[in-house]
Amino acid sequence: MSNEAVIARIEELRAILNELNYEYYVLDNPSVPDAEYDRYMQELLRLEEENPELTTEDSPTVRVGGPVLDMFQKVTHKAPMLSLGNAYNEGDIKDFDRKVRQGTGAEHISYVCELKIDGLAVSLHYENGRFVQGATRGDGVTGEDITSNLRTIKAIPLRLTEGVALEARGEAYMPKSSFQRLNEEREKRGETLFANPRNAAAGSLRQLDPKIAAQRNLSFFVYGLSNLEGRTVFSHGEALNLLGELGFKTNPHRRVCQTVEEVIAFVKEWEEKRHVLDYEIDGIVIKVDDLALQESLGTTAKSPRWAVAYKFAEEEVTTKLIDIELNVGRTGVVTPTAILEPVRVAGTVVRRASLHNEDLIREKDIRIGDYVIVKKAAEIIPEVVASIKERRTGDEHEFRMPVHCPECGSELVRLEEEVALRCINPGCSAKIREGLIHFVSRDAMNIEGLGERVITQLFEGKLIRTFADLYTLTKEQLLALERFGEKSAANLIASIETSKGNSLEKLLFGLGIRHVGSKAARTLAQHFQMMERLQTASQEELTSIKEIGEKMAQSIVAYFENEEVQQLITQLQAYGVNMTYKGPQPVKVDEVDSYLAGKTVVLTGKMESMGRSEAKKKLEALGAKVTGSVSKSTDLVIAGEAAGSKLEQAQKHNIEIWDEERFLQELNN
Repeated sequence: MSNEAVIARIEELRAILNELNYEYYVLDNPSVPDAEYDRYMQELLRLEEENPELTTEDSPTVRVGGPVLDMFQKVTHKAPMLSLGNAYNEGDIKDFDRKVRQGTGAEHISYVCELKIDGLAVSLHYENGRFVQGATRGDGVTGEDITSNLRTIKAIPLRLTEGVALEARGEAYMPKSSFQRLNEEREKRGETLFANPRNAAAGSLRQLDPKIAAQRNLSFFVYGLSNLEGRTVFSHGEALNLLGELGFKTNPHRRVCQTVEEVIAFVKEWEEKRHVLDYEIDGIVIKVDDLALQESLGTTAKSPRWAVAYKFAEEEVTTKLIDIELNVGRTGVVTPTAILEPVRVAGTVVRRASLHNEDLIREKDIRIGDYVIVKKAAEIIPEVVASIKERRTGDEHEFRMPVHCPECGSELVRLEEEVALRCINPGCSAKIREGLIHFVSRDAMNIEGLGERVITQLFEGKLIRTFADLYTLTKEQLLALERFGEKSAANLIASIETSKGNSLEKLLFGLGIRHVGSKAARTLAQHFQMMERLQTASQEELTSIKEIGEKMAQSIVAYFENEEVQQLITQLQAYGVNMTYKGPQPVKVDEVDSYLAGKTVVLTGKMESMGRSEAKKKLEALGAKVTGSVSKSTDLVIAGEAAGSKLEQAQKHNIEIWDEERFLQELNN
């Protein structure tokens, strides 16, 4: 076969396999038997092995898994992947509808209702119609590049039906049938079972070996479109239809509702029907359909104002409370935890549940040996809500909280206005260990490979006691630990080294300052810019910041006055841990002397002097808000070469239009 014939046959086979994948995994309507599909795949694999120079990243053969990765690279999302606000009843849905009407002034609002898939949120980027990168949601701002694993999901198109550039967001999930088979196989091999399909999907996509992900039979539903170039859509429903035409798998059970009553009816319908699906759903997502209205509503720091997630009612089950275990947290609070006979609730096998505190146990008269009612909302820790006194046999016994810390033996105290008992011994090993686990967690220093098990190993082996000790670890010390090999040890050392470059807010949150969460840490880092300035800040200076209250300010001042904390900060700095803020700087519109300050701007077409991302940064530095689509709130469209439909929309609605030269003039003023 000539080289030209080989190239032609490879392209033909790819086209055939892409179409068959689409029929099977998107349309759920295969046109050929599996054996015929396998013959095409084997022929393509053989031709690519014989002609490796002809292998491409969007070939269907990548579905079987590529080479093993060393670690996941970080990806900064072009626009944050925000979480959704929650609704739990009809009143919450009506309240959401009321706020939307007040925020838009519109008389009629259409909503798109979609099933809320219980999986892993991911972002997919396409250039010229080809899949080039996929990432996890991560903390909403920064995710992980899992492109190699996502390529193995056959419901994700590697090549679109049109050569467009776009970002598609959706949910990767594991069907219930696949989950059952996976756990059956793991049980036969004596491996730990996955608790639920969501955990199994997330674990599969965070494997460094893509071949493992390829074996897990994951699927994908797309639910959002952004950064579309060359086409314009005006509603969310239209965007989903376009995504379907481009080759994506969209959920067929969505519905456009014209009234809030129709929304509530849809919610009730699927709360009853959800168990007939071959995938887990934990609610309904309700979105304003009109994209211009979405844009005018905008977002808060955490979630869009134009969407809400209705969470299905909690499920309740009955099981036996075998024992009550005590756990000491990083702040010293001693928390009782129920040890239960395993029971399945809300898609998860539950063995432990929260009892909160001794007062609650007394109030609900919960005893060891009781049959109890356990409830669990989709993403909430299971809790014991009541005991079933009618089933008591007389063998049950009351629980009493100890007077001494179960970890270090120090006397427990109850601080004023608190119901919890605390260990106030700063040297308590449980507090130190939990603090270390928090320090390395994803929202804090995000040190890959340092989970609870490894931290416990390092702590019990007396290799670490303070946060600074983490930065003195060597590969040789790790190799002496159980389950560590050359590669895993090298990866962990590299991950620890990478964490030194984190922006200040990550470190502040990781330090575990009382009352300072991740959002407050970012606010403090943005305001003070350097650790040194924050360390010397007064309580008055702190409370002058809008989001910082008296209690938090007192806690921050007290924390940094502690001599041990001062020594810790000095040590971390000596080991090369960054002490400055690296994130985006807040722009105060009223302080920006520019025509663009406060204006909503859309970029379209190609610029000769700079890329679109650079242009966006320059606009935001001048106080402008840059959006991806033209709407009634758009003040200005900046059009480069080959500008398309966005320019036409601006002309149609008499929106101010600049060319690149006019834009550069403003930048140089």
